[in-house]
Amino acid sequence: MDFSKIITLEPGKRSGKPCIRGIRITVYDVLSYLASGMTTEEILEDFPDLKKEDVLACLSYVAQAGQQEIN
Repeated sequence: MDFSKIITLEPGKRSGKPCIRGIRITVYDVLSYLASGMTTEEILEDFPDLKKEDVLACLSYVAQAGQQEIN
């Protein structure tokens, strides 16, 4: 998945952490919710500004970052 239009980095927003579409929800936030056992549907219910593609983009972003570290 091409996450480049979904995951944004802005120095003045959330200390420059990767955010979703410029809103104040970070990739880390979404991954923390998933790791705590929340389903994608539960996350989307709690955060109506998010879309399913946003959650998938977070996973793709981290998978690519992890792949770069491994190589």
